[in-house]
Amino acid sequence: MDIKLLRAFVTLSRQGSYHSAAETLCVTQPALTKQIQTLESLSGVTLFQRGRHGARLTVAGEQLLPGAVELLERYDLFRADVAAIQQGKAGKLTIGFGISSFRLAPERVAAFRHAYPDVQVSLNDMSSAEQFRQLREGRLQTGFVRLPAPEQLASTVLAEEQLVLAVAEEETVDSADVTALLRQHQLLQLSHNRGEGLSTQTARYLSEHHLTPRTISAADDIQTLLALVAARDGVALLPAGVIHILPAGVRLVALEGAHTTWQTGIVWDPLITDPLRDNFIKMVSGK
Repeated sequence: MDIKLLRAFVTLSRQGSYHSAAETLCVTQPALTKQIQTLESLSGVTLFQRGRHGARLTVAGEQLLPGAVELLERYDLFRADVAAIQQGKAGKLTIGFGISSFRLAPERVAAFRHAYPDVQVSLNDMSSAEQFRQLREGRLQTGFVRLPAPEQLASTVLAEEQLVLAVAEEETVDSADVTALLRQHQLLQLSHNRGEGLSTQTARYLSEHHLTPRTISAADDIQTLLALVAARDGVALLPAGVIHILPAGVRLVALEGAHTTWQTGIVWDPLITDPLRDNFIKMVSGK
């Protein structure tokens, strides 16, 4: 059933006059009459009794009017929602982020929420590899990741991240003492399935500098690694971004040489049309 027929029905019931209702709907009276007749034919009942006093609802018309009004209200609300989503001003935005964007991602999300208060934002902590998978599956709209991204995904560079060595605060070392530290302490690192990119970066750094840790122990989250470092249970190679969640008793030692830096950025699937996501990316990248 055409929504125009319901709108004609509701408008005529409110105006009580074919002339006034036709003007409100911006149609001719014959066109309005035809719409009402079509609706009556489809519903199988007479909706209006037409006389010198205008158009009055029949008993059947009065019974059907509340449902027609409700349908029109829902339809208009749906159109408003569609328009807001088309403009990227409303809806739901799912975003991924990792250790390298612990500070950047929440800051950008807070700014976006302020600019777009009607948007529901979900920020999820996950590895770059997991973000890539969810982006390809359409379950994630955008994410802050370690670059490069897979070819089918688009990305924009936002910053450069630095590899650092997290040590107990009592350790009096600098970058020149990294070899000795790794020989004296076990290496604490994020499990491969939780931080695939960081694990690869660590392996490349160790290989390039011919470093062999005494022992290696893994954990599933950064906070646990830092707690173990604070307890002097080992040292950890981590992104410099951990400084924003650094607990007492831990300090960071800058590293030099190959495989100590990488780019981070925001990534998305360009094959999916999403104005809301695009507004977020524009705000984050400044483009």
